[in-house]
Amino acid sequence: MFSLPNDVTIIEVGPRDGLQNEKKEVSTEQKLLFIKALQESGIKEMEITSFVSPKWVPQMADAADIVEHVQQQGRQFVLTPNEKGVTRAIEAGVKSVAVFVGVSNSFNLKNINKTTEQSMQELKPIINQLKQQGYFVRACISTAFYCPYEGEINVEDTLALCKEFASWGIDELSVADTIGMANPQESYSLFSYLMREIPNVLMTAHFHDTRKMGLANIYAALLAGVSRFDTSAGGLGGCPFAPGATGNVATEDVVNMLHTMGVQTGIDMNLLCKAVSIIEPSVSRPIETGMYTLYKMEQ
Repeated sequence: MFSLPNDVTIIEVGPRDGLQNEKKEVSTEQKLLFIKALQESGIKEMEITSFVSPKWVPQMADAADIVEHVQQQGRQFVLTPNEKGVTRAIEAGVKSVAVFVGVSNSFNLKNINKTTEQSMQELKPIINQLKQQGYFVRACISTAFYCPYEGEINVEDTLALCKEFASWGIDELSVADTIGMANPQESYSLFSYLMREIPNVLMTAHFHDTRKMGLANIYAALLAGVSRFDTSAGGLGGCPFAPGATGNVATEDVVNMLHTMGVQTGIDMNLLCKAVSIIEPSVSRPIETGMYTLYKMEQ
């Protein structure tokens, strides 16, 4: 008989991953209202912004303002692609930094114009310095299952990249199905393998819902022992360097699934959906996730 954890940690990525690919400009004020409402719903860990080049991701140009004005609550991540981004983030006063690398060389080259190996060579001294200075560091592993350019990724390649990060003393691995092609069997298999081989690092699963298998993949990862999940309120998201990828699996639908199975998250569903209603007018497509649709019908 399988068993599920008593509680799960949700890492909300809507303010960064959810909005980075949004075509409409979302004001700093609206982002801050969104983040505050998410915090009020009970979310304790959140990816709030990204220190990337405004030329490539203009939606994140206000990163320093977001960090300055967000109320501190729990662990707040910012995404940093390189040494310059890390420096800007530290100057802004962040305490938790996320770096990212694609298992796929092709994806990495499209994303940051470096091969996977070049990215790792650049990141190693940066991560060593961050850890020496007491920062919490998470590594986001893109294209862990499939790549839009190379197709299916070898499991051993994903494991090798994760193990290399673990050897540097990384605090957390966020392993991503970047284009939403994984199925539940693949989810269970990879995360069982990673949990067994890398037991001393926080393991987080990150699924996109391109083929509407996000919830099933999360359930499979739960059975593999994962209890941390990146999700995006409203199912917002996508990746400018991953053609065809849709949004992340919706936080409200994940929370509903977990709560109905008796797995606690500490998140209030009504307040979570209220947060979605705050950001909906600022995005270019209607939000039609299951639980948010029910919420609107009841208002």
